[in-house]
Amino acid sequence: MRSIVLHTEEIDDMELAVEELSSKAEGFQLEENSFGIVFVDEETEYEELYEGIREKWDIPFVGATAIATLNDREGYCRSGITIMLLTASDVKFAVGMTPALSVDNYMEPIKETYEQLESELDGEEVKLVLTFGGKAPEMAGDDIVEAIDAMGKGVKVYGALASDMFSFQNYRAICNERIAKDAQAFVLIAGNVEPKFLSIKSLSGKANFSYEVTKSKGNVVYRLGNGTFLEALDKSGLSTDKTLVVAEFIQTPFITSFEKKDGIKVEAMRNLTRLNREDGSGLFLGGIYEGSSLEIGLLNQDDVRTTVRQAFDEILEWLKTDGKDCSTILCCSCAARFLALGYNGLLEAESFQGRLPEGVSLIGLYSYGEFCPTGEDDWCNVFHNSTFTILCL
Repeated sequence: MRSIVLHTEEIDDMELAVEELSSKAEGFQLEENSFGIVFVDEETEYEELYEGIREKWDIPFVGATAIATLNDREGYCRSGITIMLLTASDVKFAVGMTPALSVDNYMEPIKETYEQLESELDGEEVKLVLTFGGKAPEMAGDDIVEAIDAMGKGVKVYGALASDMFSFQNYRAICNERIAKDAQAFVLIAGNVEPKFLSIKSLSGKANFSYEVTKSKGNVVYRLGNGTFLEALDKSGLSTDKTLVVAEFIQTPFITSFEKKDGIKVEAMRNLTRLNREDGSGLFLGGIYEGSSLEIGLLNQDDVRTTVRQAFDEILEWLKTDGKDCSTILCCSCAARFLALGYNGLLEAESFQGRLPEGVSLIGLYSYGEFCPTGEDDWCNVFHNSTFTILCL
């Protein structure tokens, strides 16, 4: 598989943007099977952009809106349009998007979309699912992972939720001409591909806050121990009078430990978004299970920078040995890390910019949640928050 990344800061004139993007792809030839990944600023007129890029490259596109993006050329891009073109003769891609999802109706639409795309691969085994989502607010990111896992496919899932500038109103998922807030876009990949994954939590420690979750549903936590979620915050001096509390807790993500159905123990980070003062509950981006533990971690700029550097040190060493055939890297970093860095993604971009081998391209985004498997032999798909994830192809 070969790939190339294109970027323009132009978001006001789509004709000019497309010309600039296409000029940067000069000489890059598409093979038998291809698709594109597109990350755009939330203010981009995507429908007009799609008309232009489809004329240039008659291939399917998936993607999302993003607070900011990463790529191997410019490193960190605070705004603009970033596209990756992927092409191969020995790899097949099937691209599609679900209809609208809701907390009461997400399993069946995901199943139907997945099975339709799988049928387009003519019986070849799915090796990887890429997914970019714009889930309904009440849904947990885990719902997407669990819907795919429930099919019993044993396939690894990588991707991210769309993001906006923390309004939680303008994020969108993208698939060809469609751009939707509450749908999930998929790319099923089969053929000669062996993905490698890495995920990094960047915590400098934990706060004095540790409870068992005694009542929860999906991504809503009602009770911790013998009291409400809000009472537990009060006891720790962490309560707030606000309802929307993303900014207040973005650098103190919650950590939940639980056991997956297959017995694999998982520690995942979760961002608190809303408080409900009527019932004392808290709404999170990711799911938190009854019987699991819940703690609070401490996120700081120095640890974010150090851990991502270490991750790319590991990836670069792998590229010299087992990863010599790798030409494509996708990465997703959480919006919480974006804020912890002071809106300065340069600190993560410097971990890879100018260090990748010739012929290896990289695209990434800052998201509201990351999909990435954890573990090696005993692996499982996990929905993450406050995490930096890497996929090598």
